[in-house]
Amino acid sequence: MESIKDILFDYVRQNYGILPDYPFSTAPDYPVLRNKGSRKWFALIMDVPRNRLGLCGDSRVDIINLKCSPAMAASLRRQEGILPAYHMHHDNWITVLLDGTVMPEDIFPLIDISYHLTESPKLQALRKD
Repeated sequence: MESIKDILFDYVRQNYGILPDYPFSTAPDYPVLRNKGSRKWFALIMDVPRNRLGLCGDSRVDIINLKCSPAMAASLRRQEGILPAYHMHHDNWITVLLDGTVMPEDIFPLIDISYHLTESPKLQALRKD
């Protein structure tokens, strides 16, 4: 059975032509997804102890950090499985559990939003027109 991470990687590859980048020598298993145009991160996937996220237990859980607007972040954090961003700015990023609490098809639109928020300002302006 394909993992949620693999499903998300497939989605990003098929929709944006992007493969994961592994930039951290101290955390070689933590992939980053970068916007092709701006090279800015739009997603970071890692595994962290549950208690670091304010959850019960100390077992590790896979998460994805995604960029979003502050208003959207506040609204999304009311949903089960979506938390304040771990290790990122809480106003502009969220953490989504990849343990099955949030289904991949519910994460896809969040990936799209994050990708578009990291586009160059010129592309963002063109998109608004």
